[in-house]
Amino acid sequence: MSLLHTPGYDAGTRALLVTVQHPNEDPAVSEETGEELRELVRALGLSPKGPVRAKLREPNARFLLGSGKAHEISERAADLEVEWIVFDDPLSPSQQRNWERLTQRVVVDRQEIILDIFARHARTTEAKLQVELAQMQYYLPRLAHAWTHLSRQKGGRRGTRGEGEKQIELDRRQVLRRIQELRSELREVQSQRATMRKRRVGIPIPTGSIVGYTNAGKSSLMRILTESDVRVANRPFATLDATTRRLSSQFEGGAVLTDTVGFIQKLPPALIDAFKSTLEETVIAQFLIHVIDAASRNIDRQFAATTEVLEELEVADRPRLFVFNKIDLVEDRFTLQAATERLECPPERTAFVSAKTGEGVERVLELIRQLIDEQSAESVYLFPADRYDLIAYLHRNGHVVSEEHTDAGIEVHAHVSPEAGGRLSAYKLRRTSVAAEHGPRRPMTAG
Repeated sequence: MSLLHTPGYDAGTRALLVTVQHPNEDPAVSEETGEELRELVRALGLSPKGPVRAKLREPNARFLLGSGKAHEISERAADLEVEWIVFDDPLSPSQQRNWERLTQRVVVDRQEIILDIFARHARTTEAKLQVELAQMQYYLPRLAHAWTHLSRQKGGRRGTRGEGEKQIELDRRQVLRRIQELRSELREVQSQRATMRKRRVGIPIPTGSIVGYTNAGKSSLMRILTESDVRVANRPFATLDATTRRLSSQFEGGAVLTDTVGFIQKLPPALIDAFKSTLEETVIAQFLIHVIDAASRNIDRQFAATTEVLEELEVADRPRLFVFNKIDLVEDRFTLQAATERLECPPERTAFVSAKTGEGVERVLELIRQLIDEQSAESVYLFPADRYDLIAYLHRNGHVVSEEHTDAGIEVHAHVSPEAGGRLSAYKLRRTSVAAEHGPRRPMTAG
């Protein structure tokens, strides 16, 4: 069930965009979402025209808009010789049918466009299942529209039904059956993922999630921070699957980062639910890296949209770093400073970077280190001289501040997670001042 299979679709298909300004809505908001719609349409390979902007006084049951505006849009579509009309607002199945009868063109809404982009970009088994489920649920009430041309093939005698009506019933049963199958398959996949996540959470290593507005450069930053081959593309929703990688080898102590799906305004709630597999990684993360497109003209609203989703996930109060990306595209750096003050980003938690050139990345690594250190108290350990395996473990799972060979053994000052601290508790010194006052320290079991 993809727009790719719509009759008349091919690369370069012309599409007239229609944006709706709701009552008491700032015109800049509808203009911004209209620009997003243009990028979404381009991501499908369509050629956007317009847009036509419509002010909505009150919703119309037949067309959403008033009949006068509907005919004006129909005439504009004919003048531009477009094959499609794309609405930025959601259309009900009946409104979609009415528009297609009026204009004699394919009419879709923002939600259908996003669904198709998701379908193209999903890579993992779970993401593909989530997308198909969302598509099935979206198209189920629209099945009648798909077969209206067949429902008139037989006469209207009492007790008879057209081929279209029979086909609708068959399709409905097939779709409902497939929805049940998808839900069952998803429960199994999610159970497996939960087991894997439980194992990962049990590993004493800090975890973080990269979040932000779509196309802010999250995957590009992930790629450079982890020195990995994470997929990068300059288009909306290039990343749908949760991708987890370890921080670069230069980052002592280790930490893992997860790249998540980009947020966007007017993202249908059903799609947020469909991608809990990605967003759940945000929920379990110990800290967040909020990537902000420093070159965007709509930086404030994009920041607000991301924060709103984080609040819905109840993680907005999680320790967060603010990374302003794409500074190589910003001519006036003073505007960035003003933005940090306006958005209330603490200077000690803010970095300005270019994932393209690498500028500022060291600052991000340093902020991650500081954040991890703050979350894990510094402890002092005394290891036997021959237990280099434990020291190596500490280097992998903590931040070693200092390491000194003494007559009693190897003394190490380090920041560690509670899990790592528990494993090494037998070698932990009770107080750091003991040695200074009473000579060499001996390993003591933590009380």
